[in-house]
Amino acid sequence: MKILILGGTGLIGGALERHLSTDHEVECVGRSAFVSQDVLNKLVQDRDLIIKLSGANIVKRWNSAYKQEIWDSRIVTGKQLKTSLDLLKSKPRIICASAVGFYPESSCDKPFDESCKHPGTGFLSDLVVAWEKHSKNLSKDVLIFRFGVVLSVKGGALSQMLLPFKLGFGGPVAGGKQCFSWVHVDDLLKAFSYAVEHPDLQGVFNLTSPNPVTQGQFGKTLASLLHRPFLLPLFKWQIKLLFGEGSQVLTQGVSVTPTKLLQLGFKFDYAEVTSALKDVISNKK
Repeated sequence: MKILILGGTGLIGGALERHLSTDHEVECVGRSAFVSQDVLNKLVQDRDLIIKLSGANIVKRWNSAYKQEIWDSRIVTGKQLKTSLDLLKSKPRIICASAVGFYPESSCDKPFDESCKHPGTGFLSDLVVAWEKHSKNLSKDVLIFRFGVVLSVKGGALSQMLLPFKLGFGGPVAGGKQCFSWVHVDDLLKAFSYAVEHPDLQGVFNLTSPNPVTQGQFGKTLASLLHRPFLLPLFKWQIKLLFGEGSQVLTQGVSVTPTKLLQLGFKFDYAEVTSALKDVISNKK
């Protein structure tokens, strides 16, 4: 199968390229795919599957310019891809990334699944709603994966947490009670393999562990595995100083379960946070 991964230069794209290349012909392209419509038009030709991961990092300080970059990197690129796909006689299958930021804020004992049709409020939820709208325009049978926080020491949130935790600076963030929906990078790759093997799969699927935890539980587990204390709190006002409006990514919790994947019989190899963290840290995944 000929596969094109758009937005493929980050953690997930790189991992997917290595994972899928064993059985398929895979090309990974970053932002350069969208420098012009002509470039994208050529890239999409003769593909069996296109995986769209494009999107600027949201765990940064937001100002008006960066919020626009977060938006455009998802929405404008979706419009560009639609234009390119419309030129093709033979359409490839499409799989798109999305995020659990679609859902309203919730506690770990009251999780949402794909049956929830009412998004949360604020910039992140508005972003995901628009993102998925444009993804659904790409194909009538598009598959959309809503990611939780992907656990890997090679990139993403966990890689940024490791150094301060190793130095003994770990502690609850904004009280630590907000829910943390996560997925081991290997389970994410396994879900993509499952999707490739089941071409009839379409619609929205949550791609998170079936067992979300609070930020405090996550942090305590990480600190324990590193044999370090979990004592130094990071207060909400401090996070606001660091990230501005983007602080909501760290201070607001979303509890999500992958009901549709579980109903299909999909098995998560790392359903519990302790085994997941132990594996990615000890095996440097």
